[in-house]
Amino acid sequence: MAILHAAQLSPSKPELIAAWMPAAPYYSGGTPTLTPVGAYRFDDPAGEVGIETHLVRDADGTIYQVPLTYRSAPLAGARLAGEMEHSVLGHRYVYDATTDPVYVQQLLATIYGGGREVEQYVEVEGSEPRLIDNTAYASGSGVTGAPTPTVTGVGVAADGPDTVISAGGTTVVVHHRPLDVEPGGPVLQGEWDGGRGVFASVR
Repeated sequence: MAILHAAQLSPSKPELIAAWMPAAPYYSGGTPTLTPVGAYRFDDPAGEVGIETHLVRDADGTIYQVPLTYRSAPLAGARLAGEMEHSVLGHRYVYDATTDPVYVQQLLATIYGGGREVEQYVEVEGSEPRLIDNTAYASGSGVTGAPTPTVTGVGVAADGPDTVISAGGTTVVVHHRPLDVEPGGPVLQGEWDGGRGVFASVR
């Protein structure tokens, strides 16, 4: 599960995403006019990296999937999407998650293991954290306990609206514009208010 701090962020996540999108290899628009649609999270077992994927709608109606990781220190070799100040955690480095091995490992674990997005709880002063509703959902097509490839490093290549990630002997494709038709093989399926599609697939 993810514990969310009641914190102030500068810039806000929507502001950071809007600033990042023109440089994102998968974005095909001009100056983005983005509306948040939802978000889902994976857990980092080590508890060090925040893993969150945002869904946003552009002015032309296109839904984009924007995976990000949040770190307390720079990550060599990863693509920096921006930086922010977090009133509880301090300075945060925000990365295009497709270039972050922690995200790729959890993406594959969710796909192969039939996992889901994590539940989210918000901190409440003087009380137990409170469960909040998720705004987007993701589920892997595999089965619980299935072996997952180990990610030791990643290589990425842009392919139109997709990012093709090479992780050892495994290739996983993140579909930044979720697919309407499910490809063959293991996939991460997604759902949000008003839509559904394939978020990622293993080749």
